[in-house]
Amino acid sequence: MIIVDTALARREAEGRPIRVGMVGAGFMGRGLANQIVNSVPGMLLVAIANRTIATAERAYVEAGLEPVRVDGTSELDAAIAAGRPAVLDDAFALIASEQIDCIVDVTGAVEFGARVTVAAIDRALPVVTMNAELDGTVGPLLAHRARAAGVVLTGVDGDQPGVQGNLLRFVQGIGVTPLVSGNIKGLQDEYRNPTTQKGFAERWGQDPYMVTSFADGTKVSFEEAIVANAFNFTVPKRGMNGWDHAGHVDELTERYDVDELRELGGIVDYVVGSQPGPGIYVLGTHDDPKQRHYLELYKLGKGPLYSFYTPYHLCHFEVPTTIARAVDFADAALTPPGGPRVDVLATAKHDLRAGQTVDGLGGYDTYGLAESTPVARAENLLPMGVAEGCVLTRDVAKDAVLTYADVTLPQGRLIDQLREEQDKLYA
Repeated sequence: MIIVDTALARREAEGRPIRVGMVGAGFMGRGLANQIVNSVPGMLLVAIANRTIATAERAYVEAGLEPVRVDGTSELDAAIAAGRPAVLDDAFALIASEQIDCIVDVTGAVEFGARVTVAAIDRALPVVTMNAELDGTVGPLLAHRARAAGVVLTGVDGDQPGVQGNLLRFVQGIGVTPLVSGNIKGLQDEYRNPTTQKGFAERWGQDPYMVTSFADGTKVSFEEAIVANAFNFTVPKRGMNGWDHAGHVDELTERYDVDELRELGGIVDYVVGSQPGPGIYVLGTHDDPKQRHYLELYKLGKGPLYSFYTPYHLCHFEVPTTIARAVDFADAALTPPGGPRVDVLATAKHDLRAGQTVDGLGGYDTYGLAESTPVARAENLLPMGVAEGCVLTRDVAKDAVLTYADVTLPQGRLIDQLREEQDKLYA
């Protein structure tokens, strides 16, 4: 979004930077803090809320700043007014501040992220979410609430769903009809767990549970679900195709049937081991023979499918662009315009036993599979985003998808209330 740099430069020159409050200070949060502090004119990271304050302090210190600890909204406001970066352990005190222009959720936690997002929307604050797990569970409802409040709820530039969203808009803008939007993965193994991923996580300073969710297919399922929900796509089958494809994504134009894709109305998918990894791809078609002639001249082939791709995704580097788009232009990088089209289902990694409490995302018990929402509803299937903490009422075999009938939900969770509200709203 080239226009964003001009808008931020103007803000910098006029001394009215976008004031960002960040919730969460893990691996991605630290990267984002460093990016805003050191590389983005016209924007200030004024406060970080994290349940462990020392972790929030680390994010600022690594970015070259010395933060001040505050307790409550009044102390926070005073620190912001004095130009002091602030850290606190209360996300809701941060959201209550009148000196915040935008909230960024970098938690990756479904229940807590839901509470943060609802509170920010109620405060009429734009919400930039890096929480794909929450978005893929109740994103359509939260986007509906945000529109009603007159604010933007958006996924982020830089993460693969946001990169797909930008490319899809580009493809649509040149008159091509997108029929496939996909993610390029380097690894897919549903049975990975935090023990198998411990070494990789330690090498890169990441959480082994989060790394496991990348490896076991849960993350790509959530990512493609939110793309599908934003562009009214579906899945070709439960779990998507997920082909192993060692070649370039340009070769995929021969692998899909264009008539089947048209009948489905467009799909989300992923491939493993393809080039250019770790990017994304969009396949589309054009109905105008005159324009097909030009597309062939421009080396996109004879059709009927044409390949478009972005060879990288740069995660936190691009999030400030999303913040500026949301605050200054009310433009979402990625947001669902209506009801859900694809859900992510909790699926057993091993034989589960009655009485067992299901562990969290990227854990030992379950992995996520993308499925069309009508099928998920018809079969009463359990969303991955609500599975954590559920107690099994009966045995579930390895690789079976859990149903609501298989579990007892924890009491008093907001995520379950939101899920019920979403199902009723988009019945």
